[in-house]
Amino acid sequence: MEVFYYVVFGVLGIVVAALELSKNNKDRINTSSAFTSFKNNYLVVYSLMMAGDWLQGPYVYYLYSTYGFSKGDIGQLFIAGFGSSMLFGTIVGSLADKQGRKRACVTYCITYILSCITKHSPQYKVLMVGRVLGGIATSLLFSSFESWLVAEHNKRGFEQQWLSLTFSKAVFFGNGLVAIIAGLFGNLLVHSFSLGPVAPFDAAACFLAIGMAVILSSWSENYGDPSDNKDLITQFRGAAVAIASDEKIALLGAIQSLFEGSMYTFVFLWTPALSPNDEEIPHGFIFATFMLASMLGSSLASRLLSRSSPKVEGYMQIVFLVSAASLLLPIIMASLVAPSKVKGGGISFSGCFQLLGFCIFEACVGLFWPSIMKMRSQYIPEEARSTIMNFFRIPLNIFVCVVLYNVNAFPITVMFGMCSIFLFVASLLQRRLMMIVDKPKTNDWTPLNERNTEDDPLNV
Repeated sequence: MEVFYYVVFGVLGIVVAALELSKNNKDRINTSSAFTSFKNNYLVVYSLMMAGDWLQGPYVYYLYSTYGFSKGDIGQLFIAGFGSSMLFGTIVGSLADKQGRKRACVTYCITYILSCITKHSPQYKVLMVGRVLGGIATSLLFSSFESWLVAEHNKRGFEQQWLSLTFSKAVFFGNGLVAIIAGLFGNLLVHSFSLGPVAPFDAAACFLAIGMAVILSSWSENYGDPSDNKDLITQFRGAAVAIASDEKIALLGAIQSLFEGSMYTFVFLWTPALSPNDEEIPHGFIFATFMLASMLGSSLASRLLSRSSPKVEGYMQIVFLVSAASLLLPIIMASLVAPSKVKGGGISFSGCFQLLGFCIFEACVGLFWPSIMKMRSQYIPEEARSTIMNFFRIPLNIFVCVVLYNVNAFPITVMFGMCSIFLFVASLLQRRLMMIVDKPKTNDWTPLNERNTEDDPLNV
């Protein structure tokens, strides 16, 4: 492995350590012992859930290829996962609001464990069922846990500012440290112990089962609006009205879809960008480096969110602009450096610069997660939190499915340019959100059981 990779990883590690160790009283939030216990319980559960997810990620494509499926067949399996998340995500989100977020979190564990079990079968139809289950589980992971946390935090009477501490720590550990450890552990199972590509999925199921046990034994139930006189259509209509009547919610949904769509597209693009001529690159080590960069971003977010200034709506404009600029690097390098025709070898000079840019993008991802969670907790109404959050994922999943279907139809520079444009638009929308954040809503959210549905613009 080239020294370059170690240098980048080492520098990022030193910066992250320095940021964490140099925090002063201004960067720390004074909390109560009751909140600390609550926060730590959630972080344990969230880290176990993310471990179950991160263990699977690097080996899904590899497992399918070992079963002998073609690139096209594997692409269809991936589309099935994102498609099921799009089709069923809003339904399970609404059920979470109505039937309880704790139940939804347990359902996530069961659904993902079943998805892991299907990986033992080489039958295409069984694997397709597993991808559909995985798509449903993903929707639950990125809505139900956050919805439970916000509702429980408010129910227990903790200060609103303390919520940002839980968000930043969840991203630091769950999306950073746990991802690195899961990647190394998965590599140990598959390569060092020679247990095969299905071993990480079995390990993921074990972590999910442990997390489910903690949820069942220590979490209380909370709801969005548990009234019995609402069906799913009514909940969907209410969520749509909330989005249409409050520009803040609509802007937040558009910003989230644009950023996450670019982020998921980047996941498919970084490997061919760094090795266009089949250069030998250490995928696992680069992935760990990206996660370390993400930890750097979440550490910065922790500092920013602990202070009253700058506001999250303000600094996120800069984050989106920086992320847009970082994904322009492949286009810039392609125009400045003549492409090499030599196959194989180590990472190129152009690849080194692109890797640094990608680390900057991952740092922006680390800043994005706790910041968007903070804004969602402020602007999305509690009555339909999970439903609205999964509404936001519909355009995201459509976009990713389209990209997957046409990934070979456009040059990689065009794909990066498209992502950069989306991120720039997200910055403009974020500026609009900042401008109206102190203005009153045009139509305040009213709980559905108090709303006159005859006056509902979406009631037909």
